[in-house]
Amino acid sequence: RGTLVVGVKADYKPWGYRDASGKIVGMEADMAKDVADAMGVKLELVAVQSSNRMQFLQQGKIDMMIATMSDRKDRRKIVGITQPNYYTSGTNVMSPKALKIRQWTALKDKPVCGKQGAFYNKIVSKRYGAKIIAFTGNAEAKQALRDRKCIAWVYDDSSIMSDLSSGQYNDFEMPLNSEDDNPWGLAVPRAELNCVFGNFMSGMTYNWHQSGRLIELQKKWGIQATQYLADKNKKFADWLAGK
Repeated sequence: RGTLVVGVKADYKPWGYRDASGKIVGMEADMAKDVADAMGVKLELVAVQSSNRMQFLQQGKIDMMIATMSDRKDRRKIVGITQPNYYTSGTNVMSPKALKIRQWTALKDKPVCGKQGAFYNKIVSKRYGAKIIAFTGNAEAKQALRDRKCIAWVYDDSSIMSDLSSGQYNDFEMPLNSEDDNPWGLAVPRAELNCVFGNFMSGMTYNWHQSGRLIELQKKWGIQATQYLADKNKKFADWLAGK
């Protein structure tokens, strides 16, 4: 149709958010632009949320989505998640810079804030012996961290990164290496997964990894460097590069 309609987040800085003028920008918006440019078509970005992104794709409101979605078996039955995965999130903590936490083992026997029911809580309590103080919501957990009721808040690293880039947590950091990869997948309609569009998107993602484009975008948007992208860049490296 001459225009590629891509569903992206508009509330998850720095992957997808609205700038001062109301325009959707971010790492995933840039990726969508790369796709449209490669196809030689115009780009239209549509704001989606976790609750409606798959429905929008099923209903044909969007042609594809790049919207911080983790790749899961149940989701593969609904939408066409292409391989390789383009990013990942994992478990990490947000803690005051002043505490200089540098190892997961530093959490042993210490109070760590978490959200009730989040699987991250079990990970740090079982693996590292942290004492979890669980709150009903993330806002309460983060307030408790500010009030020094705990030394860290354990959660998904992309969510922590989003908080850190908001400018409201300048005295905090995400100091540890993330654990438990939860790879993200972009999606096309399920019927198109093994057709031209799905294969084209697999190729785009492969090239993004090989060329280092995703590492470049990660840096551009101030996202903390991930081992995942470094590993993929190495794995898909051109064997003739530099020869």
